[in-house]
Amino acid sequence: MQQSSVAAFSTISPTAPLPGYRRPRIGLGPSHVGIGGGWKSLSLSLACRPHFFPSHPRLRHAAPLPGRRATAVRAAADGESKAGSQALVEALQLVAFFALWYIFNIYFNIYNKQVLKVYPFPITITAFQVAIGTVLVFLMWSTNLYKRPKLSSSQLVAILPLAIFHTLGNLFTNMSLGKVAVSFTHTIKAMEPFFTVVLSALFLGELPNISVLTSLVPIVGGVVLASFTEASFNWAGFWSAMASNLTNQSRNVISKKFMVKKEESLDNVNLFSIITIMSFFLSAPLALLMEGIKFTPSYVYSAGLNLNEIYVRSLLAALCFHAYQQTDFIYDIG
Repeated sequence: MQQSSVAAFSTISPTAPLPGYRRPRIGLGPSHVGIGGGWKSLSLSLACRPHFFPSHPRLRHAAPLPGRRATAVRAAADGESKAGSQALVEALQLVAFFALWYIFNIYFNIYNKQVLKVYPFPITITAFQVAIGTVLVFLMWSTNLYKRPKLSSSQLVAILPLAIFHTLGNLFTNMSLGKVAVSFTHTIKAMEPFFTVVLSALFLGELPNISVLTSLVPIVGGVVLASFTEASFNWAGFWSAMASNLTNQSRNVISKKFMVKKEESLDNVNLFSIITIMSFFLSAPLALLMEGIKFTPSYVYSAGLNLNEIYVRSLLAALCFHAYQQTDFIYDIG
């Protein structure tokens, strides 16, 4: 048995390669195979690669496993990198829109207060603001910046309550800004989370948990404290701001309920565009009925006001109003 093993090994020379094939790596090292009294040690270190045994079909056609693993690892790494980059872009986009919403909101309040302080016609100002927004919407559609939606009569009926709440919310905000300081109006409007929780429970059936209710306590307490210490406090401004909270948050809550049933062609941008157009047709007759035609150059001159300042600041306030409201509808920021 020993002689046959030696004979079998002796037919393979360690230095002579197999004809036509790659030379295997052979190394002498510590004893791995003991062969009686012949060679004291023999270690054949074979690479165990497919081409070393070309006659075996499975080994001849198999792809190296490490290459497959490396490709899979690289693909997974690329996927994670793309997902991380996309998440970063979305986060930066949200921060940018939030900053724009904040800036437009600030300048809307500044210009609006400057106009309402000397021109006490909030319904006319409300109609003018949504009129400018309507012009912007038609420009957006006519220039193909955004595709105009196709609406059914049932959709228009469903959007009408949103337009009514939108009109009233803007009107009550303008009434409050005309009566009290901007800071106090927005102190009252800090109660919006409270109205959101209440209206979500009523219309959507979303009941708040204990932590949400607890977080509302300092908000309500802060508004009450600020109201008692506000120098410009008056009840007309206070209740106008509270009514603005109620109507604006009603619009936001009902719009969420509407968007669940919307068609694919009507997204947040087009929804706000339709609301703006409807709001114009609601507020314009109301302004004519309640305040008359009070935005003509002849009336402004007769009231002793600076025509350029009134028109320019009203226009800037209207542009800022449409911009921050549109941003609010896109990302639900406000």
